[in-house]
Amino acid sequence: MRREIKFSSYRKVPILLANAGSPLQLNDSSVIISAIKTYLISRRNSLEEIVSFYPPVKTVTEKGKEVVEYENKYWLMLDEKETKRVYPVKEVRVEEMKWRKWADDWLVHLISPNVYRTPKEALASFDYIVREGKFGTLEGLFAKYVGAVAMFFVSKRLKKRHQLRDDVREDLYEAVNEWVKAVGKNRLFMGGNQPNLADLAVYGVLRVMEGLEAFDDMMVHTNIQPWYQRMEEVIQKTGVAI
Repeated sequence: MRREIKFSSYRKVPILLANAGSPLQLNDSSVIISAIKTYLISRRNSLEEIVSFYPPVKTVTEKGKEVVEYENKYWLMLDEKETKRVYPVKEVRVEEMKWRKWADDWLVHLISPNVYRTPKEALASFDYIVREGKFGTLEGLFAKYVGAVAMFFVSKRLKKRHQLRDDVREDLYEAVNEWVKAVGKNRLFMGGNQPNLADLAVYGVLRVMEGLEAFDDMMVHTNIQPWYQRMEEVIQKTGVAI
């Protein structure tokens, strides 16, 4: 909820607070993933130093809105030996970065127009949000109905902004099948026998739709299910909850 991040000038989620000697705030999901993965592989640098490799850059959009982007956010900051261990050939690294960026620049923008596509779907989405969130009874009712109406109209603006088709499901299906095609028939994951950071990025985006009509439709009308189920199995085995 908004009040839970009032301590931060960065107003989006996720935000990760790390106890790294002194409190350290990491913003942006891709930065968080790259920084933590770098830290887990290379213990040479402190987390504070690693985060400094992803500096925030403020820019102004055509409409005059100030936005914050992060440099290098798809890079792991590794030395030559570590890089060769993680990415045996250059193409593996290039492919991973390409699809992580695709998940941020395209796939994620298909979610809201699909989960809030109709008033019924918008209400079902907020029913889930309220049920899983930290809402009081009155607060939950207000959030459910006002939020559903607001996001239904927001989704229409997003549909126009990203130039989606009249039936936004078609864009979702096409994107998901594009991902499956990129993984190919001869790999379990884009990372080969184990997921890489591109697999994680795509899974993270799609998982937010679980339990909703858009997710069920995607599973029926695309080829994503085998890959998605393999991702779930790997995550369950590692004991990680996303």
